[in-house]
Amino acid sequence: MTTATAPFPASPVSLPAPVWARRAAHAIALCALPSGLWRIAMASGVYVGYSDRVLREVFDIPGWGIAYVVGLSVLTELAALLPLLLVTDRPPVRRPRVLGAVAWTASAVLLLGALWQLVVAFTVESQTYMTSAAAHTVWAVTFAPLFAVPFLLTAVTWSYTKRCRG
Repeated sequence: MTTATAPFPASPVSLPAPVWARRAAHAIALCALPSGLWRIAMASGVYVGYSDRVLREVFDIPGWGIAYVVGLSVLTELAALLPLLLVTDRPPVRRPRVLGAVAWTASAVLLLGALWQLVVAFTVESQTYMTSAAAHTVWAVTFAPLFAVPFLLTAVTWSYTKRCRG
C-alpha cells in the first residue's frame, strides 16, 4: 500500500517576494534587537542609566518588573519576526487577504505607536529618570531603530498585497 502525499494547494501569492521586501522583513527583526538587548541588560542589573531607586520604585526591578521587561523583549522580537510570513515562499498561507489586512492594521498601529513614542521621548517626565546625558544617548541609540519598523512593515505589506492581487 502506497501513500501519495498531496502537494500544497496553489497559493494565490504565486509571485516570489522581491529582494528588497525580503531584506526589509529581515531588517524589521534586526531593528527590534538593540532595544530588546537594552531591556534585558536592565533586567539583569546592568547599569543602563537608571538609579537603583528608580529601578525599584518605577520599574519594580528586582521583582515582577524583571518578568515584564524580559517578556516585553521576547514579545517584541517575536512580533518583529512575523513580517517574514509576508515574504516566505513556503508553506503557502491559506488566507492571504486576511494576513494582508492584519499586516496593514499592524502598520497603522505601529505608525501611531511610533508617533506616540516620539511624544513620550521628548516629554520632561521621560527624561527625569535618566541619571546622565550619556545614558540618555545610549537609550536613544538603542530605541531609534524601532522608528524604522512602521515604514519597513508598510513597504513589505504593500509588496505582499500587490503580489496577492496578481
